[in-house]
Amino acid sequence: MATLSVKPSRRFQLPDWHTNSYLLSTNAQLQRDASHQIRQEARVLRNETNNQTIWDEHDNRTRLVERIDTVNRWKEMLDKCLTDLDAEIDALTQMKESAEQNLQAKNLPLDVAIECLTLRESRRDIDVVKDPVEDELHKEVEVIEATKKALQQKVSQAFEQLCLLQEVQQQLNSDHRGKMETLEIDRGCLSLNLRSPNISLKVDPTRVPDGSTTLQQWDDFSRFNKDRAEAEMKAATELREATALTIAETNNELEAQRVATEFAFRKRLREMEKVYSELKWQEKNTLEEIAELQEDIRHLEEDLRTKLLSLKLSHTRLEARTYRPNVELCRDQAQYGLTDEVHQLEATIAALKQKLAQAQPPSLMGAGGLSMSFPRDALDALCKHLARLQADIACKANSMLLDTKCMDTRRKLTVPAERFVPEVDTFTRTTNSTLSPLKSCQLELA
Repeated sequence: MATLSVKPSRRFQLPDWHTNSYLLSTNAQLQRDASHQIRQEARVLRNETNNQTIWDEHDNRTRLVERIDTVNRWKEMLDKCLTDLDAEIDALTQMKESAEQNLQAKNLPLDVAIECLTLRESRRDIDVVKDPVEDELHKEVEVIEATKKALQQKVSQAFEQLCLLQEVQQQLNSDHRGKMETLEIDRGCLSLNLRSPNISLKVDPTRVPDGSTTLQQWDDFSRFNKDRAEAEMKAATELREATALTIAETNNELEAQRVATEFAFRKRLREMEKVYSELKWQEKNTLEEIAELQEDIRHLEEDLRTKLLSLKLSHTRLEARTYRPNVELCRDQAQYGLTDEVHQLEATIAALKQKLAQAQPPSLMGAGGLSMSFPRDALDALCKHLARLQADIACKANSMLLDTKCMDTRRKLTVPAERFVPEVDTFTRTTNSTLSPLKSCQLELA
């Protein structure tokens, strides 16, 4: 007979079994309710976070777009400012070069004025006079020095302003490069999306980098650069206008002084030509008077020699009649006549001697031992005055030649250098073609 094998184990009661089933059912329900609650809450959370993420990303994309627009507007303003700044730098540089060229051009008038003053130092005797020409030449030198000083001041100011403009340009270029890099970075950020391959998690991305500025500081920095650039450009524009005005004023002053100086030269030349003509006329008349006086002196000498012969004849006759013998030595009419003739001849000879002495110096009187002590006589005075006239004529000719050379030198101020040909050679003092009457006269006097 078979036996029942019973596995030894713990035996639960039926109520325990029912209780366990109930508990399992109840716990399953509770777990399902809890899971359902969690699922609902998770769905709500997912919806809320998805919406929040989408809106946050949309808002930040909008902020990036606005920021890109703001930076781009500043970049465009900086572009325009840089373009204006480059144009102003070029304009000021050209004005500075123009001022330097005008400053360099003032060396020629200065050299010409100094050369004229140096040439006029070669005047001689009474012609070394402080005349209006010399005053105008000194004034011209002063005007040129003043214009050079004014132009040099403008050149220095333009150089300093160019340095300031270039400094501002460097600041604007640096700001412009920063904004270009910022636009590149922000546009790159704007182009990123969830499917971009180059997105990743970063270490502490919310940190505040060193050197960060506030939005107000950023705006103030760009605005300061822009305002400073505009202020420097305004100052440069005013400086350009002032430099152009200075160039025009200095050129007008120099031209007015040149005209005044050349007018003084022409007036002085006319005055000297008038005096020169008067002196030449006086020289001609004096030479004619000397020739006539010398002719009269020759006539006086001839008359004097004739009267001496007549006196010798009368003396010989009287002396011969003293040898008449005895009573024949009487004082007859012939004796009285010869005596009267001797007295008359002696008086005539004395008068001729006096007149001859008045007409010529003692050294020019003929042989015969006739000498009178007259310190000043007509011929001597005429010869001495003729020498003075000729010396003064030579001085006037030299002065006119020097002033003519000065006028020829001053042609450099109005004739282009490539077309300038001197009319008077500096060394030979001759013209390039034929001699003028003035130079011919001077060479004849020499």
